[in-house]
Amino acid sequence: MKQIEVQIMGQSYLLGCPDGGEAQLREAVDRVDAAMCKIRDAGKVKARDRIAVLASLNLAFDLAAQQAAATAAPAPAAAAADTTETDPKAAQLIQRLDQALAGDGHLL
Repeated sequence: MKQIEVQIMGQSYLLGCPDGGEAQLREAVDRVDAAMCKIRDAGKVKARDRIAVLASLNLAFDLAAQQAAATAAPAPAAAAADTTETDPKAAQLIQRLDQALAGDGHLL
C-alpha cells in the first residue's frame, strides 16, 4: 500500500492507497471535492464538517439511486434533478441533520 497526497476543498490529505487503485481513489476524491465545493459555493453552509456530512449524504443518496435504477425500470427525468431541492425526504433528512449538528458548538 502506498500513500498519495490529495486536495479536497483546498485542504491537503495523505491517503493510503492499495496498489493499482490510485486512479479509482483520485476519481473518488474528485467527486467528494466537487460535491463539497458545490455545497460551499451555494453559501448556505459554512462549517467544513457540515459540508462534508451533506456531501457524503448526497453522494450516498445518488449511489443508492443509481443502484436502484440499475435493478428497476428507468427513473423519471425528475429524479435526475438535485435531490436536496426536489425530494421532500432528502430535505427532511437535511433539516434533521442540521438540527442534530446545531447542538454542537464546535461546528458553528
